[in-house]
Amino acid sequence: MMRFDTTATTATNMQAGTPRGGALPASRWRALPLMALLLAGGAQAQDGLAQAADLAGNAAAAAPVVDKGDVAWILTSTLLVLLMTVPGLALFYGGLVRAKNVLSVLMQVLVVFSVIVLLWAVYGYSLAFGGAGPVIGGFDKLFLAGVTPDSLAATFTDGVSLPEYAFIAFQATFAGITAALIVGALAERILFRAVLLFSVLWFTFAYLPIAHMVWGEGGYLLGKGALDFAGGTVVHINAGVAGLVGAWLVGKRIGYGREALKPHSLTFCMVGASLLWVGWFGFNAGSNLEATSGAALAFLNTLLAPAAAALAWSAVEALLKGKPSMLGAASGVVAGLVGITPACGSVGPMGAIAIGLACGALCVWGVTGLKRLLNADDSLDVFGVHGLGGIVGALLTGVFTAPSLGGTGGEDFSIASQLLVQAEGVLITLVWSGIVAVAAFGLVKLTVGLRVAEEAEREGLDISSHGESAYEG
Repeated sequence: MMRFDTTATTATNMQAGTPRGGALPASRWRALPLMALLLAGGAQAQDGLAQAADLAGNAAAAAPVVDKGDVAWILTSTLLVLLMTVPGLALFYGGLVRAKNVLSVLMQVLVVFSVIVLLWAVYGYSLAFGGAGPVIGGFDKLFLAGVTPDSLAATFTDGVSLPEYAFIAFQATFAGITAALIVGALAERILFRAVLLFSVLWFTFAYLPIAHMVWGEGGYLLGKGALDFAGGTVVHINAGVAGLVGAWLVGKRIGYGREALKPHSLTFCMVGASLLWVGWFGFNAGSNLEATSGAALAFLNTLLAPAAAALAWSAVEALLKGKPSMLGAASGVVAGLVGITPACGSVGPMGAIAIGLACGALCVWGVTGLKRLLNADDSLDVFGVHGLGGIVGALLTGVFTAPSLGGTGGEDFSIASQLLVQAEGVLITLVWSGIVAVAAFGLVKLTVGLRVAEEAEREGLDISSHGESAYEG
């Protein structure tokens, strides 16, 4: 390049009639046309190279960036959500049932989760994220068609992507734990085959449409501006309603309301709740999809809200019963985690504490007064904690996202307008999940039955359904 530049300067001087070093011989003058042609070609080549460089630069700028830190974070978050389910949720539920039913609950959580993650790969991912309809996706990615190690999934930042395999795995764990949550409402009296068939039907016709409406491209609630960072509607309200419907339709356990049906291991409950809290950092902060300050905000909120809820639940118990219980504190942690789930990426730390306090206090009523009003034997209080906590969290997201309250909303954020949108999302989830649950349980009852025989229930589902016992001797 420098050679062309230097020569071009000399030639210009010659043509101007003021050559450096005086006049040139006649033979040199005859060579000037050839020199000018060479110089013109060089200039064109230089321009071509510059244009090619510009095009290459533009292409590089337009190419999505895949950051290794983001990939590592989303894979770690996926493992944390798995930890939430197996063993976290399984142990929490297992400790809450009687000793004769502990293995049945562990088995139901494990197998339901396994079934759903397989269905997610077969058709779930395609219907939730494979299209742009208002209610459901498309069939273009059935059996993960077209997904390769090179295909990418978008994040919340333009030009930043994740390997699509990583996104698929992360979302699969969300679907799996949502279906597994419902198990708690039906514990100690439902047939194992009924749990599996119901889970398949409900996942297909309730979870997938709600997930697409809230998170999928073109989704109705996404378009309305509903805020649900990590699954207040998609996961908790969705599962809570299905559990409540199941508790009504399967019926009450033998002895419910007449004899104490006590948890067999509060130690299991504490360990399970602790694992849920640890795993929930992947659930909430992982939903940021990138290892950025957004993930840090969700992480901090996931630390603060359940701590506040545990204290609130314990304080209410101390006032009402005279003593705070370990089970209450552990349940408060879960209630706070549920409440902060939809809000974790959009509210400030003080907003997270407020949501935690509200959920911790209100969910005490959810598992006592509300449960009596509903007249349902929701065995492990799926609706009282996840349903009610999800509703409270979804609505308060519309309040504490306001920048005046420390949230991340824009200058034109309106609490009243956002509350209406949040309420619409809650109502749609309640109605949709409830209708699908009624239909699914009805179909299950007609085909394989719902409830174990009375003798099997008295003996315990560990022996009658699985032929083994958690505690021998």
